[in-house]
Amino acid sequence: MNETEFYEKLLTLPDGANDVIYKEKRYLLRKETLLGGKLLKVYAEELGGNDVVSGNYYPTMKGGMLKPCEISDAKVIDFVLKATVR
Repeated sequence: MNETEFYEKLLTLPDGANDVIYKEKRYLLRKETLLGGKLLKVYAEELGGNDVVSGNYYPTMKGGMLKPCEISDAKVIDFVLKATVR
């Protein structure tokens, strides 16, 4: 999974809190890079709504392992690929 567009886009998102647009809605995205890059955490809340996107990505495990938090892999991947920082 490390050679994918998902991983490349995830790396380009800045650490910290970011105002992003996803599917024409605003989200507050928090991204953290931990353990020397061995863990990338994303957590996003829709502003003015109730949608949440959350997951942990381990780039060094099995060539890259995504562990979403109570949502599908597909939703985390779609969010990361389509979210744009404002």
